[in-house]
Amino acid sequence: MYYAFCQTSLGPLLVAIDRDGLRHVEFCDGERPQPVLPEWRHDEAALRPYLTQFDDYFAGRLTHFDLPLAARGTAFQMAVWAALREIPFGHTVSYRDIANAIGNPGAVRAVGAANGRNPLGIVVPCHRVIGSGGSLTGYAGGLPIKAWLLAHEQSVAKMNGG
Repeated sequence: MYYAFCQTSLGPLLVAIDRDGLRHVEFCDGERPQPVLPEWRHDEAALRPYLTQFDDYFAGRLTHFDLPLAARGTAFQMAVWAALREIPFGHTVSYRDIANAIGNPGAVRAVGAANGRNPLGIVVPCHRVIGSGGSLTGYAGGLPIKAWLLAHEQSVAKMNGG
């Protein structure tokens, strides 16, 4: 595993890859940050294409990531994470919407749990999932970061006519 940090206005973002693609995206100052493991190697050059896209996202120049993804999870988690990738930039959906999208309307709580275990924050946009009543609910990076990401995306979408 190779890793580097992207400096953002929200603090450092850990970005880690392996030979298959992106494995971890975590805010270092978040509520449940992924630790850098001793066997991981720091490699800015290997991560440059990834870091560039994150820089562009935070600068408002990128609304869709084009990176190879290599998340590991159960079949259910993978289905939830695939549904998250379908949420348009600048929009939000509820946990119930995701449960319906994966064809399992009774799995709202399980969707929430899978959402919380998403290792590819921002790229697999779990921050775009909110409570049914419109409330901000859990986010591994913390609710202030979730609120910032949503406001950022809505502002960029509005500037781009969306």
